[in-house]
Amino acid sequence: MNLSMDQKRVLWQDQFGIPLADGQFGVALAGNPNVGKSTIFNALTGLHQHTGNWPGKTVDNAQGGFQYQQKSFLLVDLPGTYSLLAHTVEEQIARDFLCFANPDVTVVVLDATCLERNLNLALQVFEITPKVIVCLNLMDEAQKKRLMIDVPSLERELGVPVVASAARQGEGLTELQEKILQVATGSLQTNPRQIVYSSEVEKAVKYLLPLVGSLANNALSPRWLALRLLDGDRSFLDSLTNYLGVNQGWEGARCAQ
Repeated sequence: MNLSMDQKRVLWQDQFGIPLADGQFGVALAGNPNVGKSTIFNALTGLHQHTGNWPGKTVDNAQGGFQYQQKSFLLVDLPGTYSLLAHTVEEQIARDFLCFANPDVTVVVLDATCLERNLNLALQVFEITPKVIVCLNLMDEAQKKRLMIDVPSLERELGVPVVASAARQGEGLTELQEKILQVATGSLQTNPRQIVYSSEVEKAVKYLLPLVGSLANNALSPRWLALRLLDGDRSFLDSLTNYLGVNQGWEGARCAQ
């Protein structure tokens, strides 16, 4: 989604109740529960935090600012989720923010001690936006368990920056800020790994892509949108109408599956 700064500020305030200052980069912080996401959030934002509820929800909304290299960033701590398939209200909030708020950077925090399970969420985020950084947290716990992770190889496999951290000790946070700056300003380009599904799914996605490619001026990733239409996820279709004012006969589109 390509939005001007003014459009993004209006969207964040009106739809998500988050005040984004002029010239401020918006950063989403995503991850499974209990991966140290709040520790990273607190370490980066310090006392510059605000907590409320997401509009119309009883789920906490935490946001905080930080400065780095004379640039201003607003960090939004999304609810901890295991996926973005919107089976819970927390998953729906995280999915809708990543899809429609167009954050300048999304940091996906992973637990280094159970990397395989955590990567599921990262791969789903990759389908929504390329502007992703993986923060491999709890590296100190992984070392205690004698787990060795080849971070450069993981970075090559995923196609996005991977920052190793132990947030409770303050390790890796400066590097994380540097990568956030680079991705936000475009000086670092990413190429996230994409999941290849079964031949039947890929065939259906290929069929749908020309039909959804121009939807809302390509406000969303066409591939992500095609996959969600194949899911027939009613909550996502409702979100399309809510955030983009789009309603073009979804039942017909779902027949492609």
